Amino acid sequence: MQSALIVGASRGIGLELVRQYLAAGWQVRASARDAKSRDALKALGAHAFLFDVISGDDAALAESVAAGPLHTCIYNAGVSGPRAGRVEAPALGEFDAVMHANVFGALRITPLVGPALAKTGGRLAFVSSRMGSIGLMDSPGSIVYRASKAAVNAVAKAASLEWGARSVTVVSLHPGWVRTDMGGPSATLDVLTSVTGIRKVVEGAGNKEHGGFFDYSGSRLEW
Repeated sequence: MQSALIVGASRGIGLELVRQYLAAGWQVRASARDAKSRDALKALGAHAFLFDVISGDDAALAESVAAGPLHTCIYNAGVSGPRAGRVEAPALGEFDAVMHANVFGALRITPLVGPALAKTGGRLAFVSSRMGSIGLMDSPGSIVYRASKAAVNAVAKAASLEWGARSVTVVSLHPGWVRTDMGGPSATLDVLTSVTGIRKVVEGAGNKEHGGFFDYSGSRLEW
């Protein structure tokens, strides 16, 4: 049986990833930040556990990774932070919250899941954003979020260089502007369509896609 680990599965894209992988017959492991979300994931049939990417220890994640073969890991945890329309420094606490969740968490999980994925020739995907693309940037808005996702892309690229030699395929993904709590009601894409695309891109990724940045439709994006 194929297995997937979704880090950041409490809501939105992460929750829909859990639903779709379960429906496809996969064993799913999923992290949540609170007991209510963990229990909801368990009710769906996932092997859910509590894990906060910015605090606490790694024991629960390490235990989940060690529970059996792992074929796919998707890092989906993240926050949007302040939405200023110009380049300005946010409150330090706001900056730290975005960078810890979006970047530190990605760095934190990579060495924990990498060895398990190497054993299966698996795939590691980071949910990033088109807003992290420097080449495609067309607005100064939400600069902290933009900077964090540019950093996530750097993490993904570095991970591809490290783990590609051990048969792990690594990609960075833009899910689209999705109608979730983070994306808001005006977003152009429903979560079902986004996640269906994400799964197709991740599971279809091979040597040609390794180390690349793609949107949910499979189109390659500029860094």
